Amino acid sequence: QVQLVESGGGLVQAGGSLRLSCAASGRTRGYTTAWFRQAPGKERQFVAGITYSGVSTTNPIVVKGRFTISRDNAKNTVSLQMNSLKSEDSAVYYCAAAEYSLRYNALDFDYWGQGTPVTVFS
Repeated sequence: QVQLVESGGGLVQAGGSLRLSCAASGRTRGYTTAWFRQAPGKERQFVAGITYSGVSTTNPIVVKGRFTISRDNAKNTVSLQMNSLKSEDSAVYYCAAAEYSLRYNALDFDYWGQGTPVTVFS
């Protein structure tokens, strides 16, 4: 079992930055971790992911060079640094973990956090 707790969301002005953190506990060794987001009335969307060994992947449509994912296996944390935020980035951001995911399909992820809301205002 893996437990995930997100933090760091909040209210930020357009152009600003936020750093989301995902604290994992339980049997986390070897797991791939990703951030997804879901805005009201929209489907859940992959944002960025990182393997246990540190190979990262981002959704180019969403990120456009603005977000960076990183992990610290010693601390069991995965972070998402978000810069140059836009109103369309407003959503609930979820951390998820999977034993394996080739294409970061949400269906591959067995464990999910409760989500942390991000609201970007102009």
